[in-house]
Amino acid sequence: MILLCYSKCSTCKATIQELDNAGVRYESRDIKEENPDYEELKKWYQASGLPLKKFFNTSGLIYKSMQLKDKLPDMTEEAQLRLLATDGMLVKRPMMIDGNAVYIGKKDILQKYIV
Repeated sequence: MILLCYSKCSTCKATIQELDNAGVRYESRDIKEENPDYEELKKWYQASGLPLKKFFNTSGLIYKSMQLKDKLPDMTEEAQLRLLATDGMLVKRPMMIDGNAVYIGKKDILQKYIV
């Protein structure tokens, strides 16, 4: 399992603490230092069954400064995935990749892994 997170994100820190306290084993990957590439994002998106917008960090400064709320509806899925691959700060976090299963956000991750 891979946990995509950002070391300065309080939500990521809280998720990591809860997973660690529960003894959940995972490989951590800093999304800013090692941004997911296009192929990874495409694979995860297709496996997830989730809307592509869910992969965007809609509360992030880059998302807002680029006015992506207005631009995404007119972009193709490929263009959106390529955009996500340009900067890890555009990608929603934390994100857990467990084989073909993808869980996005603290709530979804903890519901799956914390009993």
